[in-house]
Amino acid sequence: MGTLVRTGKTARGAAVDEDSQDFRAAGDAGALPQLRLDELLDGLQQQVAQVRAARDRVHTLLDAVLAIGSDLDLEVVLKRIVESAVSLVDARYGALGVLGEDGTIKQFITVGMDEATIAQIDHYPRGEGILGLLIRHPEPLRLARLSQHPDSTGFPPGHPPMSSFLGTPVRVREQVFGNLYLTDKQGAAEFDADDEAVLRTLAAAAGVAIDNARLYDDARRRQRWLAASNELTRSLLSGTDPGAVLRSFTATVREMVDADLVTLAVPVGDSGELVIEAADGNGAEKVRGLVLGSGALAAQVYTSGETITSDAVSSDPRAEGGSATLVELGPAFFVPLGTRDHVRGVLQMANVPGGPSFHKSVIDMVIGYGNQAALALEVAEHRQDAEHMLVLNDRDRIARDLHDLVIQRLFAGALTLQSTLGRLTDQPRLGDRVQRVVDDLDDTIKVIRSTIYALREQDRARSDGLRARLVSAMEPGAQALGFTPALRMTGLLDTNVPAEHADNLLAALGEALSNAARHARATSVDVSVEVTETQLRLRVTDNGRGIDPAVTRRSGLANLRQRAEELGGTLTIGPNEPTGTQVEWVAPLPSAS
Repeated sequence: MGTLVRTGKTARGAAVDEDSQDFRAAGDAGALPQLRLDELLDGLQQQVAQVRAARDRVHTLLDAVLAIGSDLDLEVVLKRIVESAVSLVDARYGALGVLGEDGTIKQFITVGMDEATIAQIDHYPRGEGILGLLIRHPEPLRLARLSQHPDSTGFPPGHPPMSSFLGTPVRVREQVFGNLYLTDKQGAAEFDADDEAVLRTLAAAAGVAIDNARLYDDARRRQRWLAASNELTRSLLSGTDPGAVLRSFTATVREMVDADLVTLAVPVGDSGELVIEAADGNGAEKVRGLVLGSGALAAQVYTSGETITSDAVSSDPRAEGGSATLVELGPAFFVPLGTRDHVRGVLQMANVPGGPSFHKSVIDMVIGYGNQAALALEVAEHRQDAEHMLVLNDRDRIARDLHDLVIQRLFAGALTLQSTLGRLTDQPRLGDRVQRVVDDLDDTIKVIRSTIYALREQDRARSDGLRARLVSAMEPGAQALGFTPALRMTGLLDTNVPAEHADNLLAALGEALSNAARHARATSVDVSVEVTETQLRLRVTDNGRGIDPAVTRRSGLANLRQRAEELGGTLTIGPNEPTGTQVEWVAPLPSAS
């Protein structure tokens, strides 16, 4: 009985256990679909989040494309490109390196650094290391660690540390315009493939925006060139002083090219020597009026009619003398004004050392503008020649009238009076008075004849003006010194200096150069001639041994002083810094006395 009971309990327990197992199995079977559903929901939510993130990134990319394409100013467009790139891929730092024609970085636009950080950097990148690798191989580049790449050269002093890197080229019409550089991915250890894809898309849109901005900039510049050409032609043909027109011309060119210094050299006299007639920009006062030797690059352009470019004109081995010896200059180019067979002058554009080089499109535009300027100058010159011929013809008519009418009548009257003297032998006092009248008529005839000669010779003498005579006067001084002195001329020397002042000035210059050659033992002599509304000034400086205090009198210096005092002027002799002598000869002009 007990056994049966135990057996019965066991059977019931077993049945209960089986029922419990079946229940638990049924419960487990219900939980499994629930877990799988949760997993599916989580995956779906992740995909939705990814889709939303992709949608947001696409919207951000579209906004970035609209932003960089909404302006036509090239500098603004370049800045917006870098800002958009930094925002799209969550980078801390971003930069756009614009490439020059030589393949180096000529412009570097940064985002993420404040002015204080930029000021601490020793120098902006020039295209070395990783940046140079992207220049040599213009393909997208992703790096987890900049320092671990074999081409890495480190950072310049003061540069903030950077780790992850993403770069891609920016192409404009299949030509690499520059490269986008992004560093330090925020919120992740490195940039991923999606970042690279987005950046490549942005770079493609940036290329289109840059091309549009450049086309707009070229069109605007051409419009300004055309307006400047019209203004130049109008000024020259309206009779405006050519000197003032040329000064305005150089200022306009410098503004449109954005150069640091622009000079215009034109030939003076029959020697073909060039003198910088107009200059505008940094150091313009130092080079204005400077006479250029045959070794200067401008003189070489004048002779050959070919354009010359230089990356550093002050240190260019092809150049001897010129404005680059007085002002430190970097990138520059020289263009002839006119045709190769008839060059009317040479235009120089230059930037300071380290400044940007000039793009070929700018050089071509300046050449075109220079040709138009040369044509306008030639038309104005023909007009002046025509007006000059009218004056000469009028002077010839006056000379003929004086000779054929006035002199003949005076001569006939004098002969009549002279024949009358024979009848006045009994009246000596009256005869003396008639003789004096005859003498006065004879003197009047001589004065009229000299006036006729002056009318015919005045323009012939004027064609050989003081400026040309000064250039010619440097040749004997150069032979005595063994080198050519530097000459600078400013002011209206050909029109505002009387003949007596000009002759004394040239004699004083020759004496000063002779003294420098005989006594100074100098290796450099600078001559400056300046005329103002009130005075004429000659300054000759050398780097020689200076004035010997024991020498109290020299005939040459006495002659210089005498020539100045005869005109009411002064002579000052003193030391030149750091070595040598300075001679200053000053004479007031008649209108100022």
